[in-house]
Amino acid sequence: MKAPTFLLILTAVAAALFMAFRLVGNDYLFFAGYTVLQYVVIATAWNILGGYCGYVNFGSAGFFAVGVYSTVFFHNIGQMVDFQLPIPVLIVIGGIMSGLLGLGMGYLTLRLRGVFFAIATLALLVVIETFVVNWSFVGGSRGAYIIPPSEIPILGAFIQYLFLLMLILVVLSLAAARTIERSRLGIGFATIRDDELAAEASGVPTLRLKLIATVVSGALFGMAGAPFPYYIGYVEPNSAFNLAYSVNAIAMPMIGGTMTWVGPMVGALLLSTLQQVITVTISSAANLLITGLLLIGFVILAPKGLVGLWQSLTAGRKQP
Repeated sequence: MKAPTFLLILTAVAAALFMAFRLVGNDYLFFAGYTVLQYVVIATAWNILGGYCGYVNFGSAGFFAVGVYSTVFFHNIGQMVDFQLPIPVLIVIGGIMSGLLGLGMGYLTLRLRGVFFAIATLALLVVIETFVVNWSFVGGSRGAYIIPPSEIPILGAFIQYLFLLMLILVVLSLAAARTIERSRLGIGFATIRDDELAAEASGVPTLRLKLIATVVSGALFGMAGAPFPYYIGYVEPNSAFNLAYSVNAIAMPMIGGTMTWVGPMVGALLLSTLQQVITVTISSAANLLITGLLLIGFVILAPKGLVGLWQSLTAGRKQP
């Protein structure tokens, strides 16, 4: 399937989902759906670097938080000059800021490999959080309020507008991931993941490709985080740098499958939906516990995730 056709189909599915939610007429579906869609973007962002290139990023929450606090920063600037930037513009700005962070992080750390790179990304998360906690202009440790409007013209409830924006981000991130996977860039990423030393010996510009991966991955994280202050209304470091983002960013692609663009989407839809159900029926505190248990189970029983398990089963059926 060609990229324009895929994008058209994906857009049609997204439009049908949005209209179905509107027909139900329950705003809670939009609140829960926003979180699920947000994790689809986050899982896809992590997979660009972690799945395609094989570089595990433990600092996902830091990139997400940069998108969050870029919105807080420009919101506070807007209050001073009495002009607020529209959320789509803030999403672009959040993507640019996190993409630049990815470029800087990549340049400093991508010469490290394996566990050393993972530790470096975790250290980066701590540094960013410490900086934000001590930055009073964006609220520091006390946090910052962003009061969203209750309604928006045409769409009605403001949460429907946020849901629509995140739905668009899902379409763009999945289209980008699929395009990368099937391009020469994706082939280059795969050579790094399979054997980086052999790829370097063959003339593959590994550092350049890894920098591209960190920039794209970081930008998607930032774009996912930019609308978050308008969704939650009050932002403080514990919510923006929540451990759940780093854990889920790894768990969802691992559960769905990291070798393809489909895996993070499947893992995010299943695990995030399950978390929403658990939050309503049991407790939100059980989310990370269940996520950890599922991740351990899949690593042991299905290391290639649900997509890899499905491919293995279908390949076995085709053999005579």
